[in-house]
Amino acid sequence: MEDRFNKQFKYPWVLLNEEPFTDEFKSRVSVLTDAPIFFGQIPHEHWFQPSWIDESRAREGRMRMTWQGIIYAGEPSMIPNKNLQFFFHHELLKPYRPDVKYFCDVGYDPFLYMERNNKVYGFTISLLEWEPTIPTLWSTVKDFIADNPQFVEKNNSIAFLSDNGGESYNLCHYWSNFEIADMDFWRGEAYQAFFQYLDSKGGFYYERWGDAPIHSIAVSLFARKNQVHFFHDIGYRHDPFQHCPSGNEWLGGRCSCDSNDSFDYAPNSCITRYEGLFR
Repeated sequence: MEDRFNKQFKYPWVLLNEEPFTDEFKSRVSVLTDAPIFFGQIPHEHWFQPSWIDESRAREGRMRMTWQGIIYAGEPSMIPNKNLQFFFHHELLKPYRPDVKYFCDVGYDPFLYMERNNKVYGFTISLLEWEPTIPTLWSTVKDFIADNPQFVEKNNSIAFLSDNGGESYNLCHYWSNFEIADMDFWRGEAYQAFFQYLDSKGGFYYERWGDAPIHSIAVSLFARKNQVHFFHDIGYRHDPFQHCPSGNEWLGGRCSCDSNDSFDYAPNSCITRYEGLFR
């Protein structure tokens, strides 16, 4: 990321960990960039499972998903909760509004592009969620919307999420391994109320509600559809999926990936549903 993009723009790096970083880690990381680097510790209550969760019930849920062959199912589902609610409240991130490979040189500033074009969320890959990890998520979302219709944006993109006007969830979501988002959206009244309602149901622990479907549902319901942006010109891979630009965006040596090896139109991709929003 530093080589492909940030060496041109020198945005600060903010690195957070649940344990203090060692002096050796800080010194070795600091030689990799001329940009400012900030190291912070995540508060205990933002990282670990809350005391009110019934661990026996949560463990049963993890075991059930393990038997179903779901990846990472045996691990306590702590991180999505923190990604959703707490990271943008960390003291080091308050000044900011806004095994991975980046294949393409990024010759423009995507953060300024988002700001100037009034975008709140950007992605590179979209795909289907594992249904057994979220059996009660959509019914919980529908209950929240029934109680809080004022938060739903009139010109939303629910057609990305549902093929029948919201009656059921088609499992499409934006893969949050790469996402650029307006932190004011996460901090806003609609998302905060939405997250707190979901969190009160315990599904992050009793099932495995992840940050990707939660973020995707939120931006699809609470933002205008033209505020969600597909960064088609940014090549990105997080195993096992990748997005590689094609055509003029790939030519000229700007990208080092195979444009024929892209997840965009694979059977489990949802990019056609996103594109269909604008037809």
